[in-house]
Amino acid sequence: MNQFLKHETILKRCKKINQSYEIDPHFFDGIVDDLLDSELGTEDVILEGFQKLLGEVDHEIGRMEHFSDLQPNCFKGCAFCCYFPIVISRMEAKMMFTSIERMPSERKEAIYRHWEAYYEKHKHKLAEGMSMDVQSPETKLAYKQLNLPCPMLDPENQLCMAYEIRPVPCRTYLNYSDPLVCAENHLPMEPFSYEFLYDFYFSAMNELLQALYENGEELSVNYPEDAWKYDYLPAWVAQWREGTLDEL
Repeated sequence: MNQFLKHETILKRCKKINQSYEIDPHFFDGIVDDLLDSELGTEDVILEGFQKLLGEVDHEIGRMEHFSDLQPNCFKGCAFCCYFPIVISRMEAKMMFTSIERMPSERKEAIYRHWEAYYEKHKHKLAEGMSMDVQSPETKLAYKQLNLPCPMLDPENQLCMAYEIRPVPCRTYLNYSDPLVCAENHLPMEPFSYEFLYDFYFSAMNELLQALYENGEELSVNYPEDAWKYDYLPAWVAQWREGTLDEL
């Protein structure tokens, strides 16, 4: 029988992270330095940087979990957090879509077919959700109560269709208690968020793009404007499908 951690125990172990763990920025900076020193073309440097820095967020969480003796109880097919509002920059959205474009044909087309059904099925919920203020503290609960799935969530198997390039918010919300707390509550108190890692990821990604930009490279994103424009992931997908993603 599983002995799930109580909320008080999770808080104590997370407090240990906050008080005693020091993030080494070298892990993120090293990815940027290696890519800038590589012989890859500009587009490949950007996409590899995007994917490797996302992966480094996972690695850093793993190091913190080891430090504080925490083991997540999230499991394959558990998609409760896939109904939260996911807010990302236009820069990240463009890199996600370019990454999807490079996927094998069968996988890419499956995502596109899914989007066709998704935007038709959820058009009323999408209209309500996309009108919510991304900066309002009340939005998270109101959006979650819509029961609107992420456009990357496969409704048949409850798995992410673009798991390796899922955004930082999807990677940094983890439950170390009974999975039922997620099933029974819109905003359970037990899960822990490592959202502070976004700053390390974004800083490194920005450093990479800035170096390329200052070197006069032709970028696939409108830098720096795209880095500072945020919206819901479903809104960016809709704009990409409509061909309006580059409109300022």
